[in-house]
Amino acid sequence: MSAAQRRRVNVHPSDEPESDYSGILNEGILLLVFESIKWDLQVLCLTASVNRKLRAIAKRLLWRKLCVFRAPCMVAALANGAPNGRIGGGWDALAKLMFFCSGCESTRHFIVSRAIPGHFTRASRFSKTSGRSFLAKKCRGDLLFVSDPCEHPMGDKEDDLGIFRGVFRGFMRSKTRACLLRRQVPFDERVRCPYCGTRVWSMTAARLVPKSAARRLGSGDRRLEYFVCVNGHLHGACWLVPLSSDEEVCDDGEEDVEGDDDDVNEDHAGYDEVDGDACSHQTVTNGSTSSLGEDVLGGGPIDLLLNL
Repeated sequence: MSAAQRRRVNVHPSDEPESDYSGILNEGILLLVFESIKWDLQVLCLTASVNRKLRAIAKRLLWRKLCVFRAPCMVAALANGAPNGRIGGGWDALAKLMFFCSGCESTRHFIVSRAIPGHFTRASRFSKTSGRSFLAKKCRGDLLFVSDPCEHPMGDKEDDLGIFRGVFRGFMRSKTRACLLRRQVPFDERVRCPYCGTRVWSMTAARLVPKSAARRLGSGDRRLEYFVCVNGHLHGACWLVPLSSDEEVCDDGEEDVEGDDDDVNEDHAGYDEVDGDACSHQTVTNGSTSSLGEDVLGGGPIDLLLNL
């Protein structure tokens, strides 16, 4: 036996370079760990930043599990009851959309006095009732979830800015996409989707912004703009009309969907509150059990999710 053969025979499995990661690369162990910490967003970001293999596992498995845990009703609706399947743009992009306000810069049809940077939100509420308000009449058969606007004060002489986001189910087969293609609406030259990086259509330029969208947001007509990307992610901004002390916002009869009800149907108003403890309707900062009461604006390992 040659010296090289002897060396190969004598190599013990524990001497392999990847043996140090054998436990952490075990998907079963990873799932148990994240289930025990209720799918902590920051820990998942840290895990995905360790090495290339863990990032691949996170992209293929862990982001999907996080989405299902945090918003089971919305995910069941978006995935047509098959949450183990694929979703437009990937599960990592959907996870980012759930927790990240995209911020706002001036566009061709919407001017702001100063740019608002993106940031993680304390809690987000997505509603398909709101989503219907963003669909043109000929596209009402589509299913769209839209968040409540994230409010940003812009100064004493300006109205508050509302930034919102949403996601279509099966956008490739949607009536909205078909309408955009039929009208030959060009992609916006400057804006990209903040969640998956793909090109977007301006719904304002396409003249597909119904008046009901402004009413739903608490804005005025022609005081909003939003974009939809090729994967069906929506993001936009609006100027919020100040409410007087005796005015109340009507919720159009929306009802809570319990966390253990995986069905989103027309009998329930169909919203998921994405917060830190599944659908328990308890606010946990940025969906993370390790940062209760703190605003995380993208420092350290959280940058990983910002760069997805």
